[in-house]
Amino acid sequence: MICASANTNGRSLARDPAFRLVLCALAVMLMTDRAAFAQTVRQLVRIQGQEISGLQGLGLVVGLNGTGDSAKSLALARPLAEVLRNNGNPIASFDELGKSKSAALVMVTVTIPEEGARTGDRFDAHISVLNGAKSLQGGMLYMAPLTPPVPGSMPYAIAQGLVELDDDQIPTQGRVRDGASMIRDVRTGTVGNSFTLIVKPYFAGWPSVSEIASRINQEWFGTDDLSSGGAFAVEIATPIDDREIQINIPDPERDYRAGFIADVLSTPINTALLRLPAQVIVNSRTGAIVVTGDVRISPVAITHKDLTITTTIPTPVPTEGSPVVQRKQWTGVTTGAKPGDLARLDDLLNAFKQLDIPVDDQITILSMLNKTGKLHARLIRDE
Repeated sequence: MICASANTNGRSLARDPAFRLVLCALAVMLMTDRAAFAQTVRQLVRIQGQEISGLQGLGLVVGLNGTGDSAKSLALARPLAEVLRNNGNPIASFDELGKSKSAALVMVTVTIPEEGARTGDRFDAHISVLNGAKSLQGGMLYMAPLTPPVPGSMPYAIAQGLVELDDDQIPTQGRVRDGASMIRDVRTGTVGNSFTLIVKPYFAGWPSVSEIASRINQEWFGTDDLSSGGAFAVEIATPIDDREIQINIPDPERDYRAGFIADVLSTPINTALLRLPAQVIVNSRTGAIVVTGDVRISPVAITHKDLTITTTIPTPVPTEGSPVVQRKQWTGVTTGAKPGDLARLDDLLNAFKQLDIPVDDQITILSMLNKTGKLHARLIRDE
């Protein structure tokens, strides 16, 4: 665990070492107390048939300050002329659009969550330039109908509103917050007298499905021993494979499916009993690297492009202006003991810090270590 505090201009408790130590100790106590049951079934699975889906459509972003597509491009001229015609201002020819670059043709996408959507629900609309527009800064998305990715589908949502850039360094992508309004329902799979829980990839494995099913049965029946017969002799949760668990709804509960499903999904799970392998989860888009368990790596030497390690050794009278600097272009990651020993991932992260490697390159190196068998963990890309 890493404990840190923000820098401030004035002195504060957050900068006091003793205060930070107390906070860290408190955090450890809270984490330890919750570690036994840190998850519920809901966080580990989804119900089969309830999948994330998407809507898409073409749109026009208008009001750009000379950073849009050229109106000479038919790809823009056609939809722009259609908008003008639908609003009672038809044009005789595309030449009338002139040399304006105040509009851009864009792709609009919306992600619908596993639970589906109902008419009137609103979601963020993600916007991406399709042609040569330079920037969407300050633009407004004109009403764009969104459909499922199936030719001939009817619109399920309408997107419109002010475009905000997600990253100023990438001005050709942005979003309209709550800009997509549903005009039809998107319903996910219905639940009958039985349904299947799909264990999320991060938690997949026979030990996981076995433990989850056992906990559901234990929570429902109040015991792990179903050998005594009677009404409780039939388990409601049965592992099918290393990712699927079939749930059979008991007869008395079939008129109260919602409450029964809620109880199953609320079952507490001791994640330590899932016997999951150590994992390194990386996301190139967000630059996040999450490590679970005690990840180890085999001894390895790393070189990276033309970056160097800079080590500053203070002089007897240390000053910022007169350090002694040593430079080298590689760093070793090992325990310093026998060659066959394994180093902790912390050693690798320290090496990354020494080399000042960007997160994207860190993820690339982790992938290379995984491919060569040097990374003793499951590497998962969460894109």
